[in-house]
Amino acid sequence: MVELSQLLDVLQRVEHELLLFAAFWFVIGAVDELAVDCGWLWLRMTGRATEGRLPRGYELRPLDGRVAVLVPAWHEADVIGELVAHTLKVWPHDGLALYVGCYCNDPKTLASAMAGAGGDPRVRLVVHDRAGPTTKADCLNRLYRALIADEVRRGISYTSVVLHDAEDMVHPAALPVIDRVLEEVDFVQLPVRPEPQTASQWIAGHYSDEFTEAHAKSLVVRDVLGAAIPAAGVGCGFARAALDKLAQERRANGEDGPFSSECLTEDYELGLLVSREGARGRFVRVRDSLGELVATRAFFPATLDEAVRQKARWIHGISLQGWDRLGWGGRPVDVWMALRDRRGPLTAVVLAAAYSLLVVEAVLATARLAGWQETVSVSPALKAMLAITLASFVWRAAWRFGFTAYEYGIVEGLRSLLRIPVANIIAIMAGRRALFAYVRTLRGADVSWDKTTHRSHPASFATKAIAR
Repeated sequence: MVELSQLLDVLQRVEHELLLFAAFWFVIGAVDELAVDCGWLWLRMTGRATEGRLPRGYELRPLDGRVAVLVPAWHEADVIGELVAHTLKVWPHDGLALYVGCYCNDPKTLASAMAGAGGDPRVRLVVHDRAGPTTKADCLNRLYRALIADEVRRGISYTSVVLHDAEDMVHPAALPVIDRVLEEVDFVQLPVRPEPQTASQWIAGHYSDEFTEAHAKSLVVRDVLGAAIPAAGVGCGFARAALDKLAQERRANGEDGPFSSECLTEDYELGLLVSREGARGRFVRVRDSLGELVATRAFFPATLDEAVRQKARWIHGISLQGWDRLGWGGRPVDVWMALRDRRGPLTAVVLAAAYSLLVVEAVLATARLAGWQETVSVSPALKAMLAITLASFVWRAAWRFGFTAYEYGIVEGLRSLLRIPVANIIAIMAGRRALFAYVRTLRGADVSWDKTTHRSHPASFATKAIAR
């Protein structure tokens, strides 16, 4: 009995240390999030965070220049045809050219893209000279080289380049919006809107919660502060001059184009590099005449394994590779945002500690019921941190409910509260996977790209307002 009592005493001390560790970082995170919250509230009160509303018929506005849309595709036969057909339908502009990158050893994707194109001369199917799979960045660089070759052969010049993935559903007004904004800046990012999936309301649904708050609040604040805007890789446009400048610098370092094949999140990096070169980026959030958000819609991973692999790739590329490749230089506001972007591994550790506390406390609570007496008291400082943590959790949950309910309705807003533990578990598992993958690269292993599998395209389920 004495040995059991001693073991429980040790376990309580472990609990106390875990509480200190988790509470400290939760408080730091609460202060960080509160700063963004206050910034957003101030912008709302001063009218600087309001959503613009486009006039009716804006989606048919003529383009001011030629726009090339680059879409890399490997094993995307289930969705690429829908993307091509839908994009050509809602973007009827003559100045559009849709470049789709395929591989010679992926005939199904090539056939699906050809079927979706339906002979439209605005589509350019580019078959990579290397067998797949390569990296997404490598495929994008191949498309960029094809674009340049077409310019030389046809005597034309593209003024901007837009990036999309095979699973994306574009908004009819997105292209005119990007084209218009790029007259004033060098890079523009539109919101991403994960579409709800009835078959995966918890795994896929948590993306809706996270993206909605990030793209309705965090990036809005970031844009107004003048901080560098990261590219999401979809729904983002680059002025041709800015992209050419990056391409020249990358070629000088042995790369094949503006996209780095060694980076798992080449799109994120590209947006930040544009800012570092002195160019200006913008995050633009507007709604069309019917009130629909002008955003890129997509189905996100619906299973636990796929969600963990995707988020591990993001953490590996943004948090770990970003530290190596981009460093910590820049203005104070950019350093702050870099800290926010790269907190994934630390978040995973803190959340793991917090959930471990639940297990430890369950054991100790059982011991108390059996008559065991506690030997370690909680200090006033720790009590204060725990109170702040609890208040912060309630505050964060309220914000999550508000943003999700605003975009998806009250029911999804309520589900977002229940999905918080789901998101946390995925974050813990993804952080572990990303760290192990990063350690392997430090030991000399090649950077591997875990591609997400896409089985359906949201255009098949879209409202008439978006799919028109």
